[in-house]
Amino acid sequence: MVRSVRVPASLPCVAEMGRHQSGRKWLEALPEMLGELREMWGLRLEEPIHGGSCSWAAPVRREAGPGAAEPLVLKVTWPHPEALAEAPGLALWDGRGAVRLHAYDAERQALLLERCVPGTELGRSHGVPADERLVHGADVLRDLWTAPLPAPGAEGPVLPGLADVTAQWAGLAEERAARRWPVGIDTGLFALGAGLLRDLPGSAGREVLLHGDFNPGNVLTARRRPWLAIDPKPMRGDPAYDLWPLVEQVDDPFAAANPPGVLAHRTALVAGELGLDPQRVRAWAVARHVEYVLWSVVEDEDLDRSIGLMRQARLLADLAGL
Repeated sequence: MVRSVRVPASLPCVAEMGRHQSGRKWLEALPEMLGELREMWGLRLEEPIHGGSCSWAAPVRREAGPGAAEPLVLKVTWPHPEALAEAPGLALWDGRGAVRLHAYDAERQALLLERCVPGTELGRSHGVPADERLVHGADVLRDLWTAPLPAPGAEGPVLPGLADVTAQWAGLAEERAARRWPVGIDTGLFALGAGLLRDLPGSAGREVLLHGDFNPGNVLTARRRPWLAIDPKPMRGDPAYDLWPLVEQVDDPFAAANPPGVLAHRTALVAGELGLDPQRVRAWAVARHVEYVLWSVVEDEDLDRSIGLMRQARLLADLAGL
């Protein structure tokens, strides 16, 4: 009989997944799934990582064999559309810019991954100047974007297309722009964001394998390479899409004495490192920030915070000349 693994109630995924029926069902099955995976892959589990709203992860090592000394991570994800492309994307990268995928169980959405050691987040490397961290992030993106995309019609999992994803967001923006909002919520920005979300993917000069969630918390120090990406949401699409979370979350440019100047400098810096048009990077910044505002005005009970985010989106639109 397989011994189940205790899942601490304090983990963020327990609180988040407990909010809806499919999440609760996944949580109920999780202890037994972990026991099965431990036995199937011959793993020794350590304490789980306190992070991740829809996945469980823990450092592990193999019990025996030639790879017994190698530090790994076991990650089990609640099945949802964004999660389905993670393993195929990691397989395509094959260690270029991202952690290696050692094993995958599609039925359980379980991934056995290379562990980043020491694993310091790019966003928390405060002893490194912001510009230098941005360049480190750009270096990782350059590696990620070299992965070959599957040929159209090729066998295997289909990677989501950026245009399909952003079209859904655009529809949401248009619907919410038509609602009545308190003073301070600029519905014109919703309309602007919707137009960008529809138009930008189709005007890209090339398609690459995108990380999809390239914030500095998903870039860690490692042994094999100075920095490696984790937790991707792979898509195929415009490379300029990937940059905004990096630019926004290495420190806080909006908290600077001169936010427009800092943002103009940062977008020019990363665009120059990667051979992209700075104005295109800025246009995607507007689109992605508006998409975040869409979530905030519905999910966040703090209206003042949502209005503050709208002002940031307006600043970005002015910077992009929109």
